[in-house]
Amino acid sequence: MTTISLDWIASPEIVVGKTEHHRLTVVALTHVGERGNADLLLYELDRARIIPDSMVPTNVVRIGSIVRYAPVPGAERIAKLVIPDDATGSAGYSLAVTSEHGAALLGTRPGQQMSWLDRNGEVQRLRIIAVVNDDPDDDPGPLAA
Repeated sequence: MTTISLDWIASPEIVVGKTEHHRLTVVALTHVGERGNADLLLYELDRARIIPDSMVPTNVVRIGSIVRYAPVPGAERIAKLVIPDDATGSAGYSLAVTSEHGAALLGTRPGQQMSWLDRNGEVQRLRIIAVVNDDPDDDPGPLAA
């Protein structure tokens, strides 16, 4: 069963840099049929607004971002968004972009909320609280609980 967002109108606009979009499309196609949600990632990549890499705002979730988010309902979590092959090597807080939450977080910004139907047809939601990227000007303060 394909995992998709509830509808295009309810989903917030997401942005992805051109280089990362290409790289993640290859990752998603490589992982189709494996455990994970490569289909949700492909859906999100398809609806993303693709922009030049230099124009991606510093508060947008991308590979390498550290994100504070919360499933609705649920407790807040902090995770680093990674390529699936890198997910096992970083002290348990890494989140593969092909996972359900990883795919839903890609391209979002703090204050946005994503909704989608999971493989069982259940509505899932998460809200993005804070994002920190490798930009030295980013302040990691918002991640502190």
